[in-house]
Amino acid sequence: MSYRPYQQIERRKSRRVMVGDVPVGGGAPITVQTMTNTLTHDVAATVAQIQRAERAGVDIVRVSCPDQASSLALKDIVRQVNVPVVADIHFHYKRAIEAAQSGAACLRINPGNIGSAERVREVIKAARDHNCSMRIGVNAGSLEKHLLEKYGEPNPEALVESALEHAKILQDHDFHEFKISVKASDVFLAVAAYTQLAEVCDHPLHIGITEAGGKRTGTVKSAIGLGNLLWAGIGDTLRVSLSAEPEEEVHVGWEMLKSLGIRHRGVKIISCPSCARQGFNVIDTVSKLEERLAHIETPISLSIIGCVVNGPGEALMTDLGVTGGGSGRHMVYAAGKTDHTVQGEAMIEHIVELVEAKAAALESEKRRAKEAAE
Repeated sequence: MSYRPYQQIERRKSRRVMVGDVPVGGGAPITVQTMTNTLTHDVAATVAQIQRAERAGVDIVRVSCPDQASSLALKDIVRQVNVPVVADIHFHYKRAIEAAQSGAACLRINPGNIGSAERVREVIKAARDHNCSMRIGVNAGSLEKHLLEKYGEPNPEALVESALEHAKILQDHDFHEFKISVKASDVFLAVAAYTQLAEVCDHPLHIGITEAGGKRTGTVKSAIGLGNLLWAGIGDTLRVSLSAEPEEEVHVGWEMLKSLGIRHRGVKIISCPSCARQGFNVIDTVSKLEERLAHIETPISLSIIGCVVNGPGEALMTDLGVTGGGSGRHMVYAAGKTDHTVQGEAMIEHIVELVEAKAAALESEKRRAKEAAE
């Protein structure tokens, strides 16, 4: 049996909901989310942060609406950004109604925390009237008292039961445009809860390891937890929760999807950890290239290998590649074949030019194919 670079992941079948013009579930591409950390009523700061996330490739952005000033500010925010905005609501039903009226594409809400049945009906009506979907967001750190008394502690069964209780409230009002999350900071708890939930419902699932930590620790925890779920075909949209800027969450989310061959965007750099054999400073080179090539959206693979031990082999599997050589001259590969050499001092600028040219050629090819098909 021949080896396939990416094993086909069979995704869990789920119903589809729309978050603005972005489909979630039902076989749609897995979307990458983040959340702003500005004061939402500071429109300029919030828009600037969303726009940075857009440049990083975000599909959906969530903002917190703890007060009326924030929910009303959404009207100005959504007009200035290009991705759908989710309003994060806790407890106060009027904030949810105001957010829907202000243009939110989705409400992150737990219906059971809103209050009376009449208030829940009002929120659902606002969602319907303004074409809002919802996300039921269950968190191990804020489980309902009766479930903690029943189970003694947060566990997968408690998270799933909470999610289904909230879902039933919406279903009883014939509202089905919602997705569900059952997040926990404990990787094992989160994975077990999502796995159980995936087996008992067909709603789209928003996956995440909540409060995962800083950029390094949070990335590792999220990669372990979300990687397990994605590999098992579970998850329709994701957020990597880091104590870092929102665009960093987006970068990490995309790297997860790219590593599993689920979605592709931008330059995928394959690089060695460097050693005494390196013909150039690999760490510094990769750092500079990541920054210089961040604007590229076209999927391109690039290998940066410091010496000839693994360099030629890696270059066989990438669009472009560089292998360190002697006397300050390094071999450049194109489509897996040796192409030319470059001097060390000119290497970074040269690679950037090659990648940009490759991206332009691929985009032109894509346009021609689209025109021919039409």
